[in-house]
Amino acid sequence: MAKKLMEAGLQYQLFQGDTAPANGVNDQKQSVAGGIAVDGFPGVKKSNHVRESCKLVSREFQQEDTVVDVQGVKIGGLHLGIMAGPCAVESQEQLLEAARAVKRAGAQFLRGGAYKPRSSPYSFQGLEEKGLNMLAKAREQTGLKIVTEVMDAAAVDIVSQYADVLQIGTRNMQNFHLLKTVGKTDKPVLLKRGLAATISEWLDAAEYIMCEGNYNVILCERGIRTFETYTRNTLDLGAVVAVKRLSHLPVIVDPSHGTGRWKMVRPMACAAIAAGADGLIIEVHPNPDVALCDGKQSLTPANFSLLMTEVGAIAAIRGKTILYREK
Repeated sequence: MAKKLMEAGLQYQLFQGDTAPANGVNDQKQSVAGGIAVDGFPGVKKSNHVRESCKLVSREFQQEDTVVDVQGVKIGGLHLGIMAGPCAVESQEQLLEAARAVKRAGAQFLRGGAYKPRSSPYSFQGLEEKGLNMLAKAREQTGLKIVTEVMDAAAVDIVSQYADVLQIGTRNMQNFHLLKTVGKTDKPVLLKRGLAATISEWLDAAEYIMCEGNYNVILCERGIRTFETYTRNTLDLGAVVAVKRLSHLPVIVDPSHGTGRWKMVRPMACAAIAAGADGLIIEVHPNPDVALCDGKQSLTPANFSLLMTEVGAIAAIRGKTILYREK
């Protein structure tokens, strides 16, 4: 069947269905596809035409929610994923203190930037591979999965050696070469919404990754730039509801970047879970006052623990569960 599709000039992707493998056809040549009776191919039980431009991302392609499994930790469906930690890896001591604190509170993932894309060239740019090594040591000591940003295609190989989840930051949402490169890996990808991206553009970016064969994509709403200046960004929780209708992919929310103010993080995190988000990514620092970046939006470990208590109650109402929490 694959040979016939290729002879017809059609692209296809192989994905694992509930009971057997299936081919998803990417119809980019409608004039050619119009003359192909796919239903008549041997082994074809049923065919559906996906009208959306984001074919693989679309609910039309897959009705049931995708659950991304990160080495036993699940995000999506009834599983709530919590990612927390400092904006930037500053030292092994700082990272371990944050990691132990967020694990006690119930996080399953440690977030931390080893490579930091900053607006100013004079701001702290991250410890790079040294920071990746620190993240790996924190994983060894705590068991937390690692989420960290990859900034360009050339760095995908090295970051993949350390990370459990590859983060695509807001500035790189439409870095199509990078999207294609992470799409060729076997690592789950956390795709943040661009600073001024529409929902459609955000889903198109996810499509780039999935077109390369990587279906383990997690979307992240982190606020968009509007005329409002009180908050760092405008956290668009309506996007969570919209994307859950349009796509089967899990969606998490970043209220830290979405507001830029630590006092707003807890209530917006609760609102995100109430809106149906599949998880959160929260900045937590042992001492936000001395943080090298984003201290104003970082929670202390104590405040993060309070957040988790509140979020856990709302998640229970929504029928979602947090995998683990220490007593």
